[in-house]
Amino acid sequence: MVITEDIHKSFGKVEVLKGIDLHVKKEEIVSIVGASGAGKSTLLHIIGTIESPDRGKVIINGTDTSTLKGKQLSKFRNQSIGFVFQFHHLLPEFTALENICIPAFISGTSKKTAVKAAMELLDFMELTHRKDHKPSELSGGEQQRVAIARALINRPAVILADEPSGNLDSHAATNLHNLFFDLRKNFGQTFIIVTHNKELASMADRKLEIKDGIIMKNNPVENPLNSETK
Repeated sequence: MVITEDIHKSFGKVEVLKGIDLHVKKEEIVSIVGASGAGKSTLLHIIGTIESPDRGKVIINGTDTSTLKGKQLSKFRNQSIGFVFQFHHLLPEFTALENICIPAFISGTSKKTAVKAAMELLDFMELTHRKDHKPSELSGGEQQRVAIARALINRPAVILADEPSGNLDSHAATNLHNLFFDLRKNFGQTFIIVTHNKELASMADRKLEIKDGIIMKNNPVENPLNSETK
């Protein structure tokens, strides 16, 4: 589903990534851990085509993203990659339902089809009763579930999550972590998650540790959820 080959990235004279090779299978949940500044978020941004590597390539669902430019790349990103961030990035002037629909509208989906898909996701997230509420009227956990529904609306090949529970209390964080496995089970979703949360990292199928710009460890994780939810 996701392949990176020899990814290098520098900012000025600082070499952040020093040759990252990574293979992620369909429906796999992979966590990436490491100290601040190790290159975790940079790698995630490169996989998500937000940033370009200095060397190496990223292949998502059989497409070499380095061959895509401009509008073609934007369209691929919109349809094939979902993003979830620590601070939600919901648009404050729009309701939960409208926020979820935005990527579908960008891809050219009709309003009727987009709203139907968004309502199905809201129902799955148990947020149907909050569909007309704006972000300021939602709790942190509810905002993050809306953000995940937004990431799912176009049924992307992979969802990239950067510290998704970093802004949540422990109860909301646990619910969010379990949600990832429910989404894998019900939607066949693939996740790559950058996190400092030890609980979430240990729930994944594999835990990668990045140190000084390279992958130091790439270990399968023994967790009952991995087999129960596949």
